[in-house]
Amino acid sequence: MNYKKRFSIVSVCIAWGLLLPMGLLAQKTKKARNVAFTKTELTKTFIAEGAAMGDVNKDGKKDILSGAFWFEAPDWTPHELAKPEKFNYDGSYSDSFLDFAMDVNQDGWVDLVRIDWPGKAATWHENPKNKPGHWTKHIIHSSVGNESPMLIDMDGDGRLDLLCNDPTAKKVIWLKSPVKKGETAWTHYVISNDPNQSTHMYTHGIGYGDINGDGRKDVVVKEGWWEGPAGGPANFDKNKDWTFHKANLGPDCSQMYVMDLNADGLNDVISASAHNYGMWWHEQGKDAQGNITWTQHEIDKSFSQSHGLALADVNGDGHPDLVTGKRYWAHHGKDPGEREPAVLYWFEYKPGKTPTWIKHEIDNDSGVGLHVTVEDLNKDGLPDIVTGNKKGVRIFTQQKVK
Repeated sequence: MNYKKRFSIVSVCIAWGLLLPMGLLAQKTKKARNVAFTKTELTKTFIAEGAAMGDVNKDGKKDILSGAFWFEAPDWTPHELAKPEKFNYDGSYSDSFLDFAMDVNQDGWVDLVRIDWPGKAATWHENPKNKPGHWTKHIIHSSVGNESPMLIDMDGDGRLDLLCNDPTAKKVIWLKSPVKKGETAWTHYVISNDPNQSTHMYTHGIGYGDINGDGRKDVVVKEGWWEGPAGGPANFDKNKDWTFHKANLGPDCSQMYVMDLNADGLNDVISASAHNYGMWWHEQGKDAQGNITWTQHEIDKSFSQSHGLALADVNGDGHPDLVTGKRYWAHHGKDPGEREPAVLYWFEYKPGKTPTWIKHEIDNDSGVGLHVTVEDLNKDGLPDIVTGNKKGVRIFTQQKVK
């Protein structure tokens, strides 16, 4: 594979927040550009704790989708896509914890995948193709838990799927998105039937990447990881569990990412505390018998509640950086540091035998929700950021700096 083609694949993976296989950090570092962002507030009303980007009306401009609304570019005019409800930032939660944009039924129009309160049904809202009225709602699965479910390509078919748990059935599962044009049903696959292992509705942290270097992606949680089956995630006996390997990968966290951070040929794990202070990377090693070991290294502990964590190359140097911040008022004043500023940061990744991250403040009066979306919003080749939480919905547009 030539360098340009390989880099293109990496860029796509980073843009979608996918997990990186071993060896990609050996690429040549590009010159980093200077980074600055302009903040645009779409609403100060608490409508959701997530937000997504997608061209809703097919005018060539990406819009913002969050909860019961979509905001039309370029003036960010709000439109209802579902009946909105009123939420109090100090005492209640929204009915939209995470929002993802994708064309579910493959009709050429962007739909909204909406994750409700953990344990409730996950739904997708069908784009009405510029017709008036609320969008038709479809059930993805009746019970979707874990506070950091991920929309990722589980089986390598180019379509995004949902990785989560089912707290009603007490299983860890993944839901395959419709394959054929016009289909609306998502196919259910079981990863673990163990009711005691990461199946509670409020489970924190999940990720997908190749832990053991066998070329197959594994499902990782803070208590360990399930080994990806040889036949692939969709070709496995649904009555059997994927093989589980116990590990200590930190406390309750947000999204988890798997990549070789110190270029030693072993994939490591990145995580960040959902409700306390701290961001970490867990270094994979081997003991004398060849068994996997884990060593925790601190990235930052200056702010708490980093409940949304994204992986993206912010400054164009070819290396994935971290984007995160405080989930404002996550537990209504009950978490450590909750009354501190609602910060938003990007952490510039510097690879090496001892990797480091440089913290850059983007904003101190916004924060993140249960996830943060990083994509090129305006087609200028620079990744932008959109967040939704109890302070409202905001865009952070990256500027070209000389």
